[in-house]
Amino acid sequence: MLTCNRAGSRMVVDAASSNGPFPPAALLHIRDVPPADQEKLFIQKLRQCCVLFDFVSDPLSDLKWKEVKRAALSEMVEYITHNRNVITEPVYPEVVHMFAVNMFRTLPPSSNPTGAEFDPEEDEPTLEAAWPHLQLVYEFFLRFLESPDFQPNIAKKYIDQKFVLQLLELFDSEDPRERDFLKTTLHRIYGKFLGLRAYIRKQINNIFYRFIYETEHHNGIAELLEILGSIINGFALPLKEEHKIFLLKVLLPLHKVKSLSVYHPQLAYCVVQFLEKDSTLTEPVVMALLKYWPKTHSPKEVMFLNELEEILDVIEPSEFVKIMEPLFRQLAKCVSSPHFQVAERALYYWNNEYIMSLISDNAARILPIMFPSLYRNSKTHWNKTIHGLIYNALKLFMEMNQKLFDDCTQQFKAEKLKHTRTRRRTGPWCAASPSCLRTYTPRAPWRPTAEPRTWCPRTGASPRRGSGSVEPRALRAIPISHTQSPGFPRPCSVRNNVPPPQLKTRSSNNGDLPGLTQGPATLHGPR
Repeated sequence: MLTCNRAGSRMVVDAASSNGPFPPAALLHIRDVPPADQEKLFIQKLRQCCVLFDFVSDPLSDLKWKEVKRAALSEMVEYITHNRNVITEPVYPEVVHMFAVNMFRTLPPSSNPTGAEFDPEEDEPTLEAAWPHLQLVYEFFLRFLESPDFQPNIAKKYIDQKFVLQLLELFDSEDPRERDFLKTTLHRIYGKFLGLRAYIRKQINNIFYRFIYETEHHNGIAELLEILGSIINGFALPLKEEHKIFLLKVLLPLHKVKSLSVYHPQLAYCVVQFLEKDSTLTEPVVMALLKYWPKTHSPKEVMFLNELEEILDVIEPSEFVKIMEPLFRQLAKCVSSPHFQVAERALYYWNNEYIMSLISDNAARILPIMFPSLYRNSKTHWNKTIHGLIYNALKLFMEMNQKLFDDCTQQFKAEKLKHTRTRRRTGPWCAASPSCLRTYTPRAPWRPTAEPRTWCPRTGASPRRGSGSVEPRALRAIPISHTQSPGFPRPCSVRNNVPPPQLKTRSSNNGDLPGLTQGPATLHGPR
């Protein structure tokens, strides 16, 4: 026989011995014994499958007994699938115990081969070495839950909150095959055990909270969201306040995690399901998306645009009116994005018939927001594909309301002309821009602590105290006694845009500059 010990968190078969739970030979097939003995043999096989083998440190050890266990699991899967009245009351604790012994284990930390932090978007997952056995255990337990003979009233004594909590911990497994089985298993438990539903939702919330605000790392977020999608689909109306809080406090903050791309399709589906259930949630959802809108990550911005279009596909016209202005201000920024995929995805909204009907009904408020970005980028955007999409959007706007389109065109041209005239009047150095003003400290013999003055290299002007305008006279920043001196140079060179040169005066004793007193009188320009 085989004896078992614990290696880490798993029981490992050591070697054959004269005593132990594992028989020296495979048991008989269940179909080969009389019906009266089948239940006893079934339980023996369940206990036989509680022995765990080492697939990591020594994969080639105990090959015979590994095959015996695999054959026993396969036989039990077939047995409960094709036979009725085989899941009796004594079988329930044995099945749950066998599943728990094989499955509930401490998962290794997620890491890539180099030892750095595991990145689900870049690194290949580490597959479970014992998967040939684990897969059959999952299949057997699923057939057990789905069997017509399964009675939740009996099973609830063994499938309890502790069991569910341990099952949820396995969702952090790197192996996507295991997470897929876990997803189906948890969904079956949620459907069968009404008393565990609130607890399951609460524990999933806790996983999400820890993921958002602490670790930002969990391998099973996509699978948990997929389960929630089907759960949300079954919510009764009107929605409970608990469910609305879950949407606003859990689902929406998931958009700000940097690994959004791993689970975004499932997240968007959950959000849309909520809006189909209760359209009054549209405004807080859209405003939250605009709040979390990415500023520098263009692929994430494309994901947000995809989700917004899904929301607009199910939005009510009365709710659209509430969010259209901030929404289209953001779309105008996206159209102007130098990243052509962002601009392209935003312009694809004009190919959606339902969105176009909403825009048409509110064109008087939407077109003035969108027109400047569309018109400007129709000529300045570097990508030719964007030019064609913008032309299509402008054409649709023009067909909606020709007069409004002409008014927006005239207003845009008038503002552009006004801006051009302002630039010509102020020159390339705009007085309203602090970046074009330099600060210098005039030094004079009669003013030992002169306060800093602001000086413009273009005009030599300084702003008036208490206002943002520039004094027209260029010499007001210069001490008056200097301006009265003959031969004082101009404050700035207009042609070269350079500050006035330093002026070194001579003493009055040599008679060159009679208006100045003797002493150091060097005027320093801006530094």
